[in-house]
Amino acid sequence: MSATHPIIAITGSSGAGTTSVSKTFEQIFRREKVTAAFIEGDAFHRYDRAEMKAKMAEELARGNQRFSHFGPEANLFEDLEALFRSYTQTGRGRTRKYLHNAQEALPHNQPPGTFTPWEELPAGTDLLFYEGLHGGVVTESANVAQHADLLIGVVPVINLEWIQKLHRDRATRGYSTEAVTDTILRRMTDYVRYISPQFTHTHINFQRVPIVDTSNPFIARHIPTPDESILVIRFANPRGIDFPYLLSMLLGSYMSRANTIVCPGGKMDLAMQLIFTPMIWRLMERRQQAPGQAPAGSAR
Repeated sequence: MSATHPIIAITGSSGAGTTSVSKTFEQIFRREKVTAAFIEGDAFHRYDRAEMKAKMAEELARGNQRFSHFGPEANLFEDLEALFRSYTQTGRGRTRKYLHNAQEALPHNQPPGTFTPWEELPAGTDLLFYEGLHGGVVTESANVAQHADLLIGVVPVINLEWIQKLHRDRATRGYSTEAVTDTILRRMTDYVRYISPQFTHTHINFQRVPIVDTSNPFIARHIPTPDESILVIRFANPRGIDFPYLLSMLLGSYMSRANTIVCPGGKMDLAMQLIFTPMIWRLMERRQQAPGQAPAGSAR
């Protein structure tokens, strides 16, 4: 954690909806003139697509049916923590991009499923913004969570998470239902060990809960809409949170516990805007008060 070089991290499983949360933050950054260094969690996978396919076949031949993108064997957790630590200390670090598809790969003249070369982050950013699977991961050799000034978990109930993943992977990646189901099963052990524990380290969790039947996610024809859901927002430390204001702005909401708001699912974007904007103000005010710092968004 750092006053001069803060880090915001969004963490959640594949299909959880972290990308949607990231878009809300991008809107806030533009409006508040905050310059962020954006980090994609996929950049810290250990293997590119072809290497991962070969490694998975190797592990299966050895009888290991639990090798997955969720665990430490397939990720560079130590490198991710090193980036976070470097950024908090110096505002610098290095990252790369994973090129998911032909559109992303074209400007780099590389095949899809490969990484760009490692490169330095741009100089003069106000904060680092991470979105991916492991923004709050803690293992015996790496503690990424400790460096985040604001760590946010995006955690749909598991059936909804699976429905969203099934629909996304079939629609955008061309996978069959059986292939996605096999991936879910293979990842389950690492999900329990490395994904779920992150949400005990988060400062805020957003959990979407459908209010329609999702009892068999593997045959669901539609993803429940936001209006067919409720949103559970849990604050690890409720001190300083203006709950009366949030309840007045989020019509139809109520508090289920002293640190938890429940609101209509369709108000997720509004809820995030109301909650995160003042938090970013405070991070930037703290940064501006640090010796030698330029105001956020100013010319450098």
